[in-house]
Amino acid sequence: MLNNKLALITGGGRGIGRAIALAFAREGAQVAIVARTLDQVKQVAEEIEKDHGSKVLALVCDVSSRDSVEQMFSEVRSNFDREVDVLVNNAGVAESATFVNTTDELWHKHLSINLSGTFYCTRAALPGMLKGGWGRIINIASIAGKTGAPYIAAYAASKHGVMGLTRSLAVEVGASGVTVNAICPGYVDTEMVSRGIERITTRTGRSADEALDSLKKMSPQNRLVTSEEVAALALLLASDEGRGINGQGINIDGGSVVS
Repeated sequence: MLNNKLALITGGGRGIGRAIALAFAREGAQVAIVARTLDQVKQVAEEIEKDHGSKVLALVCDVSSRDSVEQMFSEVRSNFDREVDVLVNNAGVAESATFVNTTDELWHKHLSINLSGTFYCTRAALPGMLKGGWGRIINIASIAGKTGAPYIAAYAASKHGVMGLTRSLAVEVGASGVTVNAICPGYVDTEMVSRGIERITTRTGRSADEALDSLKKMSPQNRLVTSEEVAALALLLASDEGRGINGQGINIDGGSVVS
């Protein structure tokens, strides 16, 4: 499905990013995996090499830094001797606070990583895609990019921004052979959600099981989404079969948000 394609996944060392990297490699893609923690992306790279034999590159990158992103793309092009065909903007942060306790640091952290990081990586990847007449940009947003919730103003604002970027760019490049879409997960069974459960237990005194149940009940399916489910959707969007999907924010949340 992705033979002869080069995919770059940010935040690829764990959770959703790891699952997408493995799924793309399984379908024949060459893969570049980047994150702030080198050990994690190296482990994923070793797993890909062992199980799929695909060419893979593991790099450190801080997507909130334009210079770091530009250096990372330079290394990817140098190692693969080609442009990126599929970009998955998955790197992100999710922290919570009441609005009045949302510090400048917390606010800018979410915007710089979740939104500016998506912008920097997309701007670096897009020229090569346009020149080649084919490309896929897949932004991992959130159902918080479509609705609001208490205590996540910074996170929701950043993900709403990702949705605005997705929709605007999709229209701009629609005739070029490049598609731009967002995946909007609900609560996913990842380390990020585990940390959220820890915060709930600390603030409310509820047990971890009770906190987990409260998150599950936010979905009509009464469960968390898996990283593999998100990866399967990313695989469709990256494929030729998904070429008619453009400018969309596709929910994968069990039906908790229906817009």
